[in-house]
Amino acid sequence: MKIKYILFLFICATALSGCIDKLDIEKHGNVGSQDDFYETDEEVLQASAALYDQWYAGYYDWYFLKNLLADDVWCGGGGRGDNAFYEQLNEYSFGTENSTVESVYSNMYSIIYCANLIIEKVVPDTDVKKRVIAEAKFFRAYAHFELVTLWGNAPVIDHLLEMDEYHQPNGIPAEAWALIEQDLKEAIDSDALPSKSDPYDQETGIRITKETAQSYLGKAYVFQEKWPDAATMLDNVINSGKYELYTGSYDNLLHAVADNCSESILEGQIRNDPTNAWARYHMQHIMVAWRFEFMDASNIHSGYDDLVTSTGYGFFNPRKELYDAFTEREGADGYRLTQTMLTYEQVKNNVGMTIVDGKALYGHQGYFMWKNRSLYSDLIYYNAFNVLQHINNRVMRYAEVLLLAAEAHLRNGNTGKATEYVNQIRSRAQLTPLGSVSMDDIKVEKRLELCAESVRFQDLVRWGDAPAALATQGKEVYEFNGTGATVRYTNSNFGFQSGKHELLPIPSTEINVNPNIEQNPGW
Repeated sequence: MKIKYILFLFICATALSGCIDKLDIEKHGNVGSQDDFYETDEEVLQASAALYDQWYAGYYDWYFLKNLLADDVWCGGGGRGDNAFYEQLNEYSFGTENSTVESVYSNMYSIIYCANLIIEKVVPDTDVKKRVIAEAKFFRAYAHFELVTLWGNAPVIDHLLEMDEYHQPNGIPAEAWALIEQDLKEAIDSDALPSKSDPYDQETGIRITKETAQSYLGKAYVFQEKWPDAATMLDNVINSGKYELYTGSYDNLLHAVADNCSESILEGQIRNDPTNAWARYHMQHIMVAWRFEFMDASNIHSGYDDLVTSTGYGFFNPRKELYDAFTEREGADGYRLTQTMLTYEQVKNNVGMTIVDGKALYGHQGYFMWKNRSLYSDLIYYNAFNVLQHINNRVMRYAEVLLLAAEAHLRNGNTGKATEYVNQIRSRAQLTPLGSVSMDDIKVEKRLELCAESVRFQDLVRWGDAPAALATQGKEVYEFNGTGATVRYTNSNFGFQSGKHELLPIPSTEINVNPNIEQNPGW
C-alpha cells in the first residue's frame, strides 16, 4: 500500500547533508535515525507536533468533502466549473480520480503513519511520553473512524509497515472498529490524558483531553449501534462538568471569539500571531464568504462594520430545503435560524447589501450563511486576499455530544434522558422544551444545530436516509439575481445512487499501484 511518509528527521538530515556537500565542508558526527530519536521529552514533543500538524494539514479538504456530500449547501462559486472537483462532490458526478477524495484518503494514512511512529518508537518512561502515546492512539482511531465510515473497506494499519507490506488488501470493517475501540480505550485508561479544570479552561483544551477520547469512543459506539455502551460513554463526558453549551451570541460559535470555548471538544489550533500569519493561512473562510464582487456594500448599515465585504468566493450557499427545515421547527424569526442563515431580503433590509444589477450568484437560491460570515475581527491582520483568519478549525463541539447521547438513550429506551439532552440544545436556541422526543426530532435537531459542520453525510448514510435525502442532488442547480432563483443547470444523471455512494471510491492512485486492493461496489 502506498502511504505518504512524514519523516521530519529524514528531511532535516537530507537538507543538512546537501548544504554541507555543496559547501565542501567535511561532515562530522551522526544526525541520528528513527531508532535513536524518540528518547527525550523534547524529541517526543517534536514528534507529537508533527502528528498534530499532519492532522491540521488535512482539515481543508476534509471539511469540503464531508459538507459538499451532504444536502445543506450548494457548491456555488463563480460559475459552472469553478473548482469542478468540489462541484462533482456536491452533485454526485465524481469518480475515482476526484482530487479531494484522494487527498482526504491519503491524509488519513499520513496521520496513521505519524501516530504509529510514536506508538512504536516511544518508550513510556515519563509523563510527557505517556501523554504523547495516548494522543497518538487517539489520532490513529480518529483516522480509522473516517476511513471506515467513508470508505468502508479501506486497509486497517495498526503498525509501521515493512517494505514488503506496502500493498495492503482491503480492510474488514469489524477489524477497523475493534482497533478504534482499543485505541480509544487505551488512551482513556492510560491516565495520561488531562481533563479540563472547568468548562472555561482554554489552555488544557488545546490538546486532546480524556473527554475528547470519550466523546469519540461514544461516537464510535453510536455508529456501530452499541447503544448502551454509547449512552454510558457519552454520559461520562456530560457528567464530567468540563463542558457546557456556549452562552455567548450563537452566531459567534464558529468565530475566533469562541475559540477553545466551553463547547469545544476538538479544534485545530490557529494562533493569533502576526509574525507567523502566513504559515497557517488557509482558504476555507474566503471560499465560503459571500461572492462580494457581485454585491454592493456601499450602503451597509451601521452595526455591520465588522463584516468583511472585500473578498469572497461564494461557496457553501444554504439550500432552500435547509431554510424550510428551520422554519418548520422554529418559524421564520427563530433565534437560531437568524443566527445561522439569512434570506436575501434580510441581507438587503437589515445588513444593507444588495446584488449588483445584471449579476447573479451561481449555486444559490437566495439564502446566505451567517454563522460562518467573514469578519474583520477574525483576521490576524487585514490583507486584501482575506485568508489570515485565526479561527480554530472546528471538528467536534459539545452540542454534538449531547445529540449523540440523546440518540443513544432513545435507542436504548430511555426517552426521558434523550428529551433532557435535546431540550438543552433547544433551550440555547430559545425554543420551547419538548415533552418527549422521537428519532425524527433528534435527526432534525442535529441538522439544524450542526448544519455545514461536517457531520450530516455520515449520519444520513448510517441512518439509511441518504438515498431519499440526496437522490435529486445536482439534477438542478440554481442561480439568484436578487429577484428570484432560476434553474441555471440541469443534468438528470446526477444524484446519489443507492448501492454505490454510501461508500466513497478507493482513489485510482491507490488502485493503480496496489494489486491487492479491490474497488468499492459500483465504482
